[in-house]
Amino acid sequence: MVPPDPETHVSEVRCAVVYMPRRGRKRFPAGCVEVKESESAALESARPDEHRYAARVLGPSKSSEGQYIYYLVEWLT
Repeated sequence: MVPPDPETHVSEVRCAVVYMPRRGRKRFPAGCVEVKESESAALESARPDEHRYAARVLGPSKSSEGQYIYYLVEWLT
């Protein structure tokens, strides 16, 4: 995991809904992450039957491949 830059607020812990067919991954492409305003909004938008799970994520960070990614902090559901 890339640590957040203490001088900026680009990468920070956020609540989100993550689309993942399997929850075994620890990092996600930005296109699979929908940032929400709050934990309750993420929980309300989660749809486990559609592989959309509420989580706390850290990001976005730029990977070595040049893609923006988020890291899993914890699953909320």
